[in-house]
Amino acid sequence: MFKYLKRKTPLISVLLVFLLLITACQPKAPTTKSSNSSKSDSKTLTVWHVDQGPAEESLKNAVKRFEKSHPGVTVKLVRQENDPYKTKLTVATGGGNPPDVFHSWGGGWLKNFVDAGQVKDLTNAVDKNNYLPAAISSSTYNEKVYGLPVTMNIVPVWYNKEIFEKYNLQEPQTYDELVEIIKTLKSNEIIPFALANKSKWTGSLYMMYLAERIGGKELFNEAYGRSGRGFDDVAYIQAATKIQELVKMGAFPEGVNGMNYDTGQSRQLLYTDKAAMSIDGSWFLNTLRNEMPEFEKKLGFFMFPSIQGGKGSDKEIVGGVSPVFSVAEKGANKDLAVELVKELAGKETAKEMANKASRISAVKGVEYEDKYAQKINDIMQKAEYLQTFYDQTLPTEVATEHLDTTQALFGLSITPEEAVKKVEEKAKEVIK
Repeated sequence: MFKYLKRKTPLISVLLVFLLLITACQPKAPTTKSSNSSKSDSKTLTVWHVDQGPAEESLKNAVKRFEKSHPGVTVKLVRQENDPYKTKLTVATGGGNPPDVFHSWGGGWLKNFVDAGQVKDLTNAVDKNNYLPAAISSSTYNEKVYGLPVTMNIVPVWYNKEIFEKYNLQEPQTYDELVEIIKTLKSNEIIPFALANKSKWTGSLYMMYLAERIGGKELFNEAYGRSGRGFDDVAYIQAATKIQELVKMGAFPEGVNGMNYDTGQSRQLLYTDKAAMSIDGSWFLNTLRNEMPEFEKKLGFFMFPSIQGGKGSDKEIVGGVSPVFSVAEKGANKDLAVELVKELAGKETAKEMANKASRISAVKGVEYEDKYAQKINDIMQKAEYLQTFYDQTLPTEVATEHLDTTQALFGLSITPEEAVKKVEEKAKEVIK
């Protein structure tokens, strides 16, 4: 055929025919997606959090809503164990491989990541007026927002109503009355307080309440702000002394510093009626409903009582904000992650957590259906002061010294004076 073309047609015609034949023999190129296909196709976002039970279910439902409104996007919700999580996140962010969205408690702990340039500024992407001022302030630094809060927690004293009734015990109004309850329980071979202090922060709750009840609500602020009393103030010495008095009184389980909160060792003492009380956050109710829902009928709570001669009162509450969700600055899909955070920290999620996990909503306008959530909210409304968790508010180095020395107090391996001196020395070194 090519001989024939060469004789009868011009050379340019032969070339054109040849090119057409070659083109016809080529496989067709794959068709591309239309220009209106989702920009978020085939993207995956990872979220690290520490919630469980109904609270975790609320997050899962938020993820479902987000995935439905963002076709092609997959969200991996990864629950971490509370204590290892802090180290794991530090390693991940420092190594440049953080989750797209991560859980925090705001305060000084989150600020460490902010100062290191690891957290995306959300200020212009969100409306901070949707959140309670006390909540959003925990993740706001220099008027810039670096995380959105979902709920708030308080720390009451939970107790077994059946045990109290059996021994004719009443909710204490003073610390002296609490000590008498401890003595009665101990004499009847019941552990007064279920405490697992391997995690250290669990014992810190006792130190915070005792220090606040003795020294008043300004004690911590003065010590942290370097504007008056320090972490070695006499109020801290007295609080540390009372911890050791409680230990010697037998208020806690044997081997308390070796017991693991995350695996439920302290809660099992409550569930089996071996212990009568526990100082724990309002998240405890969520955990209980997941682990031992039948125990709820026995459950009551009161606020840590005042101490005679002290400057604090039972209207001053230890608590915090959790979860706060932030976006990693080094994430691959930051804009999409911001939209996910808005869903995770939206009104629908906060409402579900409030009514299914008995949390206090950090989002404005949530109505409460759960009776415990309403009771906790009522306490918050009457509260005159919220003392945020030391280990989340203080710089990491000072928080670590506080946790280590407090655990040592429970182990009777350090004197009260030595413990508070160590914390004050670290504060002088770190807090400028």
